[in-house]
Amino acid sequence: MSDPARAVEDRLRVLRDEYASQLPGKIFQIAEAVAACFNGSWSAEACAALHLRVHNLVGSAGTYGYRAVCDAARALDVSLRAVVDREDPPTPGEQAAVLNLVARLERARLEGVAGTPVPVATGVCRSRRAAVPTRAERQLVCLVSADAAFAEDLGGQVAHFGYTVQTLPSLDALRTATGERMPSAVLIDVDGVGPALAGPEAPGVLWQARDAPVPAVFLADRDDLGARLTAVRAGASAYFSKPVDVDELIDRLDRLTTTAASDPFRVLIVDDSPELAALLASQLEAAGMVTTIVTDPMQVMQPLAEMSPDLILMDLYMPGCNGLELAAVIRQQQDYISTPIVYLSAETDVGKQMEALRLGGDDFLTKPVQINHLVASVTSRSQRSRLLRSLLVRDSLTGLLNHTATEERLAVEVTRTARQQGLLAYALIDLDNFKRVNDTFGHQTGDRVLTGFARLLQQRLRKTDVIGRVGGEEFAVIFTDTSGPAAARVLDEIRQRFRQVRHSAAGADFYLTFSGGVAVLGEAQDSISLSEAADRALYAAKQQGRDRVALAPGSESANPV
Repeated sequence: MSDPARAVEDRLRVLRDEYASQLPGKIFQIAEAVAACFNGSWSAEACAALHLRVHNLVGSAGTYGYRAVCDAARALDVSLRAVVDREDPPTPGEQAAVLNLVARLERARLEGVAGTPVPVATGVCRSRRAAVPTRAERQLVCLVSADAAFAEDLGGQVAHFGYTVQTLPSLDALRTATGERMPSAVLIDVDGVGPALAGPEAPGVLWQARDAPVPAVFLADRDDLGARLTAVRAGASAYFSKPVDVDELIDRLDRLTTTAASDPFRVLIVDDSPELAALLASQLEAAGMVTTIVTDPMQVMQPLAEMSPDLILMDLYMPGCNGLELAAVIRQQQDYISTPIVYLSAETDVGKQMEALRLGGDDFLTKPVQINHLVASVTSRSQRSRLLRSLLVRDSLTGLLNHTATEERLAVEVTRTARQQGLLAYALIDLDNFKRVNDTFGHQTGDRVLTGFARLLQQRLRKTDVIGRVGGEEFAVIFTDTSGPAAARVLDEIRQRFRQVRHSAAGADFYLTFSGGVAVLGEAQDSISLSEAADRALYAAKQQGRDRVALAPGSESANPV
């Protein structure tokens, strides 16, 4: 068992042990409350509170494996609900039935856990703020060419986008290199090494014994069908004729080497039972999700805004505010109209379940829920939620956050940073003289430059940094936990890289630069004033001659809010 999996199993074992030690006390408290409510003075409020306590026990006992306790608590839950819904004192027959069910509940505790332990979902728990290696640390590209000057020039262009490039003079050298470390992709200049491409030394044969194939991109002077057919037969994944368009090459490399790895799904669990919420969180985290627990429904708004969950897993019956009421409040806010709400409750009345769905829910899972069913339901609905959100908040050309989404994210980060007294820097970037590109080479070339620049930002910045396209050729970066000088240094390194990137169109090469303005969050600042400060710094960079990064006044030091 791997260390992460063992850690999850250890955590679940601790939760089970804690629940086992607390179960007798829970049942004793229910018995005392029943005695006070049914043998003493009647109180509708006290009976409603008792019903919630029993309702929670149905879900937690079943999920932790106490099937007999779950069944006894469910029967008691049904009897109590009849009294609570009527809001009248119980009849003698109802009193006797409730007292008998309490006795059954106390006997059921002695049966312990039935069957096998609660299953652990496969996967590794991931952290929202885990460090992510840069492209240069994880992607090796081998460039095979007998032309040293060509290899140096193209290798340098590819390296600007974060790849580690190893230049090799021949296929023999490639075979030796791949014996030591397999690259993510291979670029082969067939002019000079072409004769071997049709034989046993073809690139597709070099690593045929490997578990995962390595994509090969062929580069050649020829652009006829015969040359392309030979490349396909030799195992080529892509083919480019010279002179190579770097933007298109990088785009293809990204597609060939980038695996579909997305951020873990974010799930907000709202349940007044801490024991059940902790177990559900552990199981979802074991499946690779990130969770936040709220046990008081009246405190849900701040975690909701900070987490921006892909899905809300909510109990139906809670004190102070039930799930139907809370869902209505959440649905009143524009940001969460499309966020899936899945009810998790011991409610078995189909009519009430349908009513819950009609009033804002998307699914209804009955406690105790099978873990595999829970994970499958949360995963499928989270995927659809994320897809829908991406269509609403992503720029269609670059895939970055659009203007509105960037502003909303900046407001969230400003609030978080102010509360934690941390650091936050905001940068605005504008490509210099970009209109000339569209006027000279056309909008298609301009769009290719914009997508290439967006890709450069994504590959050179951390995963925790937020990138958006806020205008035609204007971009924004939210540097979390970063001082102004540090953000300016990172942005200036990207500026120096970008000014060396060669763009091609209509048989001509051209280069571009950008200007940037950086501001850091200060005391009593909001997202609007921070954005305005970055905009003034950008204007200053333009006034000073472009192709530079300027810091807003007061952003020179690392100043926690």
